[in-house]
Amino acid sequence: MVRVPDRPSPAGAHGRRWPRAPVGALGSGTGALACPRVGQTRDHAGAELSLRVFGCPLFCVLFLAQANFAPYFFDNGVGSTNGNMALFSLPEDTPVGSHVYTLNGTDPEGDPVSYHISFDPSARSVFSVDPNFGNITLIEELDREREDEIEAIVSISDGLNLVAEKVTILVTDANDEAPRFIQEPYIVQVPEDTPAGSSIAKVRAVDRDTGSGGSVTYFLKNPHSTKFSVDRHSGVLRLQAGATLDYEKAPAHFIAVVAKDGGGRLRGASVVLSATTTVTVNVEDVQDMAPVFVGTPYYGYVYEDTLPGSEVLTVVAMDGDRGKPNRVLYSLVNGSDGAFEINETSGAISITQSPAQLRREAYELHVQVTEVSSAGTPAAQAMAPVTIRIVDLNNHPPTFYGESGPQNRFELSMYEHPPQGEILRGLKITVNDSDQGANAKFNLRLVGPGGIFRVVPQTVLNEAQVTIIVENSATIDFEKFKVLTFKLLAIEVNTPEKFSSTADIVIQLLDTNDNVPKFTSHYYIARIPENAPGGSNVLAVTAVDPDTGPWGEVKYSIYGSGADLFLIHPSSGIIYTQPWASLDAEDTARYNFYVKAEDMEGRYSLAEVFVTLLDVNDHYPQFGKSVQEKTMVLGTPVKIEATDQDAEEPNNLVDYSIIHAEPANVFDIDMHTGEIRLKNSIRSLDALHNITPSGDHTWSLEVQAKDRGSPSFSTTALLKIDVVDTEMLSRNPMAAFLMQTKDNPMKAVGVLAGIMAIIVAITVLISTATFWRNKKSNKVLPVRRVLRKRPSPAPRTAGIKWLKFRRTKAADRFVLREDPPNENCNNNSLGSAPPPKVPAPPPPPSTAPSMGPAHWMVPTVSGSLAPQQLHPSPKPKALAEHEAAGRPVQSALVSELRQKFEKKNVHNEAYF
Repeated sequence: MVRVPDRPSPAGAHGRRWPRAPVGALGSGTGALACPRVGQTRDHAGAELSLRVFGCPLFCVLFLAQANFAPYFFDNGVGSTNGNMALFSLPEDTPVGSHVYTLNGTDPEGDPVSYHISFDPSARSVFSVDPNFGNITLIEELDREREDEIEAIVSISDGLNLVAEKVTILVTDANDEAPRFIQEPYIVQVPEDTPAGSSIAKVRAVDRDTGSGGSVTYFLKNPHSTKFSVDRHSGVLRLQAGATLDYEKAPAHFIAVVAKDGGGRLRGASVVLSATTTVTVNVEDVQDMAPVFVGTPYYGYVYEDTLPGSEVLTVVAMDGDRGKPNRVLYSLVNGSDGAFEINETSGAISITQSPAQLRREAYELHVQVTEVSSAGTPAAQAMAPVTIRIVDLNNHPPTFYGESGPQNRFELSMYEHPPQGEILRGLKITVNDSDQGANAKFNLRLVGPGGIFRVVPQTVLNEAQVTIIVENSATIDFEKFKVLTFKLLAIEVNTPEKFSSTADIVIQLLDTNDNVPKFTSHYYIARIPENAPGGSNVLAVTAVDPDTGPWGEVKYSIYGSGADLFLIHPSSGIIYTQPWASLDAEDTARYNFYVKAEDMEGRYSLAEVFVTLLDVNDHYPQFGKSVQEKTMVLGTPVKIEATDQDAEEPNNLVDYSIIHAEPANVFDIDMHTGEIRLKNSIRSLDALHNITPSGDHTWSLEVQAKDRGSPSFSTTALLKIDVVDTEMLSRNPMAAFLMQTKDNPMKAVGVLAGIMAIIVAITVLISTATFWRNKKSNKVLPVRRVLRKRPSPAPRTAGIKWLKFRRTKAADRFVLREDPPNENCNNNSLGSAPPPKVPAPPPPPSTAPSMGPAHWMVPTVSGSLAPQQLHPSPKPKALAEHEAAGRPVQSALVSELRQKFEKKNVHNEAYF
């Protein structure tokens, strides 16, 4: 290799590096050299380049020293993430796609460099590199347990020269391997007499991780529910101190052992991995249990016809050690008195004598069983008692008897629902067993529908009279069962044979009137048209009485406030209208009454009937008047209204229309609301005059109201409309009010009545205040009231002034006019004249064009009060005096009223 000595490396490099001579610096083409004595070689991978010099002259060597130098990597040492990947290590849990390193180098001449990485063809390509920036990316998963080192060739090139280095990347461990048990499955055989604390097995688990992640400790998954323990380091299983094994109780044990590593980092988190295995401990049986009898206690019976040598019963015993049981032998110890013997291998006990020769009724035998060991020597023993009774032959079953002898069928007739606890006296039954002692004891019970009857007695010895008692009266129902059938069973109690016999009990039920007629529904709903003729069917009701005969016949009737127009057939339940009934949905749309179903004894039930009348379109729409007058303010609609007396929609829905109008293009009508408006093109009276040159302000329209029923009915009316302008109404408010209330006179009456009520209230308040003022002033000076002589004129003057004040304040809108000569008034008797009354409400003013000031008259004591005509400004004083001078009669009336008032006031003061 050709190197140039003493050339320093670029800044950032550690130490000195000798760049290799560039390949392209000695010639052009694909690596050809200009010097004929200089050659080049390149290996197959393109990683190593050698330049050999064969006796080249000195000028050739100097030429090489001045050629282009190769690029080189920076060597940043251990722990660096950029450079030449020397001594670089990487955790095995690094995610695929992570940027793990940056190749970093330079070119002495400052030319741009590119980076490459390659692997042996037989190895995986674990990394990829960005040729421009040198970023190394992980593209394959790492596994330290499979590959702890990765060899790669990294290279740097400036376009002419390529420098390659072989690097080794260390793969560091992560805790990604769980412990794994070896030599599975674990099955051990342990004798049941193994001492406590003994070692019985050993488990072993390995973890391929290093460090704490590769260390393994052991523990039991359920340490509190087992008799075993495990050494946490060695994995040795032991029987706990104080614990014993028992094959007879638990022939096998299953121990769950967990192996856990020491923990470590995995993908940035601390993890602890574990594995579980099951150790099966089979307990081996040991001969430590005595024989055991099966099926104790033992009882046997010997009957009078038993033959000698017959087997009475067999006892059974077995070795208590079930794993490897020994054979057993039987023997009788005592109590047999030579009357019984036992087979030593089978345990069968037999009688050796005739039962007639035996003197005792019961024998208590003691049977001994002995284990025989595998060596043939006796081992453990056990003993059990056996009781054998000598009994007579049971050869008579229970038998039922009637009045005429043995009988197995008994019949009875009875009414349903008898009283609770009643005895069925029509049944005369006797039961008998001819055996003696225990053979004659038997039980009685009824077999059939339970809970209805009870039999007495239930246990019989030899013979008894049978009684059957009613226990559930409600169940004895003729409508459910016409016939009740039972079997009377007699079965022996203590005999081996359990002899039995049966007798049929047949009870015919008779009906009673125990049911109420019931309607099929609690209420019935019917709909009929209102024009249905009299006698029309409405609906049919149905009630059912389960009783039979006359008790099951139902009679119907109806009653209630809504039943007057209806009838019901007493037997069929058909409801129909009265022959004279005339139904009208507009009068009454719904009827509600009750229907009654009754049997012959008066037991009944009720149901409610709802009858709805379906409306028929039988009414015409009706206007309030056949000729109506309306006043329309320009821009405001008027409304007509017709009512239809039908009860339901759409029969009572009315649509409005204009049938005839001249001219026809003046008004529009809303068909649903009946509002009539001028057409949108008419916005003033001038426009209206253009349509009607005659200048008439009143139009006559023929309007129609038509309902929506089928068939449809309609009614027409003549409508006269007077059109006025809003400007005219603004100039005359009273005319506007009268115009607005023309179509609704009650509104005008109400307004006027309100005005009069206010006037009356004000008058009452003034009168009350005056009275209390006078009364108060009199009470303040009682002495002066007593000593006062004749009243001075001053009070009269004050009274006159007060009258003037009152008149100007309260009655300035009224003037006194002379009464007509034909009125019946006594104007001369001033002392007895009654006080003026409250004026009556005036009649509504006329809407005719005003020809002059019109005054309405209110009768008073001596004349009539007429309101003065209101003007924008009050009259001058001179003009008022002139008018007063022209009316001497009115002045006289005023003077007369003043005198009356003063006289009354003076009289009151003198009294006080």
